[in-house]
Amino acid sequence: MKLTLEHVTFTYPTGVRALDGINLAIKSGELAALVGENGAGKTTLVKMLNGLLRPQEGKVTVGGWNTADFSTAELASRVGFLFQNPDEQLFERTVRREIAFGPSNQGFPARKVASRTKAALETVELADSADQNPYDLEPFERKLLALAATLAMETPVLVLDEPSIGQDAAGRHRISRILKELHKRGRTILLISHDLDFCAENAERAIVMAHGHILADGTTADVFSQTDTLLKAAVFPPQLIRLAQTLKMSANPLTISQFVSAYAKWRNRKKKL
Repeated sequence: MKLTLEHVTFTYPTGVRALDGINLAIKSGELAALVGENGAGKTTLVKMLNGLLRPQEGKVTVGGWNTADFSTAELASRVGFLFQNPDEQLFERTVRREIAFGPSNQGFPARKVASRTKAALETVELADSADQNPYDLEPFERKLLALAATLAMETPVLVLDEPSIGQDAAGRHRISRILKELHKRGRTILLISHDLDFCAENAERAIVMAHGHILADGTTADVFSQTDTLLKAAVFPPQLIRLAQTLKMSANPLTISQFVSAYAKWRNRKKKL
């Protein structure tokens, strides 16, 4: 499901211009990362996609729907949203009921709700905690629960705000695995993150924002190698790219395996000089 923003502008009552004539298109099935410092306009932009905010100028479309013509509830059938703070979206008494709420609210029959709930629990590996109160879970588990509740909606578009925050190595790997599987199924995914290492490992496209403008947009390897542009957005390149640049390697590796391969070639060239 394609997402488009055309000349979108939004100014808060305080006078802060969060979006200033934004033009952006996310292709159906694309996995893109939206990065930049706090206040860059990232959250304002994605809230346009599910109707939590409406453009004051310009047009936003989700799968051909002009968001101005649909309610937030209607847009929720197309755009699933994972909040940065999971406590902002958890309210049920048990983990199972929390996940079941979305598909139940969509009007699906009980059997369908149960199957979606079970699948989401297994995906995030919380099946053993199904009957616990969400607030008895650890903070990183509540993040996974909020993700499961979003997945159970089976929306064609997913917006994930800081999905890796608070996760240990195992949790990051679990979320990466989920993202890759969803990407294979053709879901359109937009990551909002300050964790450029996580974005480098998972996203195929990167969009850099600052002060309500898009500073760079392209392949992850290309955008994350633009050190000066990233610094204007108050973010730093991923660690592997920084190391490669320090060594004056020509490659822009996004994963450890890419770095190892590029390093071996770099070493061989150095030996021949």
